[in-house]
Amino acid sequence: MEMLIYITLSLLLAIVPLFARSERGANIAATLFMLVQIASIALVICFKQIDVVMLSIFRADTLAVVFHILMTAVLGFSLLHSSSYLKAEEVTTRSYKAYYTLLMLLAVAITCVYYSDNVAMTWVFLEATTICSAGIIYHREFQHSLEATWKYIFVCSTGIAMAYLGILLLSTVAEHGTLDYASLKDVIANGNPLYLKVAFLLIVVGYSCKMEIFPLYTVGVDANYAAPAPASAFISTALVNAGFVSIYRIYSLYASAGEVFAWARHTMILIGVLSLAVGAMFLRRTNNYKRFLSYSTVENMGIVAIGMGIGGVALWAAVFHVICHTLVKSSMFYQVGIMRHVYDSYSINRIGNYMSFNRVGAIGMILGTIVLLAFPPSPLFISEIMIFKEIVAEGWWWLLIAMLLLMCVVIYAIWNRTLRMGYNPNQDNLHLSEVNLRLSYSAAILLAAAIVIGMWQPNFLKDAIDIIVNIG
Repeated sequence: MEMLIYITLSLLLAIVPLFARSERGANIAATLFMLVQIASIALVICFKQIDVVMLSIFRADTLAVVFHILMTAVLGFSLLHSSSYLKAEEVTTRSYKAYYTLLMLLAVAITCVYYSDNVAMTWVFLEATTICSAGIIYHREFQHSLEATWKYIFVCSTGIAMAYLGILLLSTVAEHGTLDYASLKDVIANGNPLYLKVAFLLIVVGYSCKMEIFPLYTVGVDANYAAPAPASAFISTALVNAGFVSIYRIYSLYASAGEVFAWARHTMILIGVLSLAVGAMFLRRTNNYKRFLSYSTVENMGIVAIGMGIGGVALWAAVFHVICHTLVKSSMFYQVGIMRHVYDSYSINRIGNYMSFNRVGAIGMILGTIVLLAFPPSPLFISEIMIFKEIVAEGWWWLLIAMLLLMCVVIYAIWNRTLRMGYNPNQDNLHLSEVNLRLSYSAAILLAAAIVIGMWQPNFLKDAIDIIVNIG
């Protein structure tokens, strides 16, 4: 009943902007939408609804609640920055209202992915995120936006179709057609090993378009490039997290599948290494800041996939890495959106001297880069060290060497570009509107939260991750 009320209220508030007479009406609806998100999380926690099944297809487990909290935090900042961004872009009132509706509908679809307790319904809600994301990607209505939208729809639909075939194979082990995760976990060890391996591969490859890992990572990069920067922050974190949650739930099912699980672990490691290699290669070549941050997401999700494949302490580190990456990456996308108001461009090679135009934003970008590259006190430093220690314990020296080499390339590429942006002479035409320092400070809040977690991990966070990694 609680989930039904949540979905009904959220959907109603999401479509309210379409009927509002002004942009102010859309802002009010967005504020009420945020209150519903906060209230729903508070009710689950305060009334101890953890692990309660709702509407037969949803379960408010710890994994879902943690990522719902993260999504709500990022959504709040995205809505705040979107208002300023869209006004600076001088979009029409109709376009402004449509954007808010699509962003809130995307949030509802992502939340349903988090809470879904059924393999088939997870697939349905992920497909819903494709529809909502496509509208946001096309929002600016440029030629490259149209190309990115069609590419996103086509590749995501192909990926989701592949995942559907995997689910059909996985359903061969289901008893009485039951596809909830708990039921599948009890019987998966009795399945045909070949069917299980093919199913896992199809589902992971299909969902890779959402988690932004190899091989279907390209659609996420193009989506973030074409969408407004505040929406890119949401897509590159909350939607990527939806892909992670979906893959993680499938991966956890296989924990009791013996030999097949060993194969699944090696598959995740291979996908992770390839993702890390792709991120390192394209970070050296791209000339657009939004694509730059997107390839950084591919690289970080590759590290997460490797941590999942290694298992043990590395699995704990992988979940911790995703949580902290959400805070850091969203902060940097917001800062890039603010930077665009100064330069009217995302061109890396031509943008410079940002420290003179927006000191707060430039410092936020530099600190964000330090944290993103996992230098102390970054929380990503903790997760990566934990993954490295587990790799050494397993004796996989080739993997350690490959990761270190690729990450050196990443560090050089990102740090070089960031310093150039802050201090090199500017070569682009300036579009010096008044810099909104409040937005720069607000973007830094998420980064500050990540740094705090890097220095001190609260017990409730550690306990939550302990529960998450033990669900398998």
